[in-house]
Amino acid sequence: MDLARRLLSSRWFFWVVLYAPAALMIKGFLQEQLFYGEMLHITGETSARLLMITLAITPCRLMFPTAGWPQWLLRRRRYFGVAACGYALLHTLVYLDKRSSLALIVEDGLAFEMWTGWLALAIFLLLALTSNNVSVRLLRRTWQKLHRWVYIAAVLAFAHWIFIAFDFIPGLIHLLLILCLEAYRIFKTRPGFLAVF
Repeated sequence: MDLARRLLSSRWFFWVVLYAPAALMIKGFLQEQLFYGEMLHITGETSARLLMITLAITPCRLMFPTAGWPQWLLRRRRYFGVAACGYALLHTLVYLDKRSSLALIVEDGLAFEMWTGWLALAIFLLLALTSNNVSVRLLRRTWQKLHRWVYIAAVLAFAHWIFIAFDFIPGLIHLLLILCLEAYRIFKTRPGFLAVF
């Protein structure tokens, strides 16, 4: 029990848990056990689901105020967010590896389903780079305002998923779930905000 508690408290163990799947994905891709489309799909969905966990932590804490696990997740929220960015970056690198021509990348990027993904990635990278205590101290109040951009990035990321996928239903279901959780968060923290609707 003590060993399990120490492992769950170790940030290094947590990083391994978050990134071990990425290592397996890369290995499978390089050994051609995962094809291009499969690699794009699995990295994109993993990023989206880690983003969902990141956004769901506060609503879960409000739903279960006396439970310990939402607090445990809250202390590790940055790790989930950075991991979501990491898988999104891997998703992008796989795409770039396939598209060897800059002209083709630019042409693709003009489509709505693509530029939403690029813009979401840009925001994710900015948030990941500032997800540390040094940035919190330097940016002060601006840090919190900056990290609220995660909601914009989430909308863009799910728009990218919904409009680029052959089957848009899974992406839409994930988006609706997040919207429900966020509506609950707003209802609990700012009840007057929803009253205007």
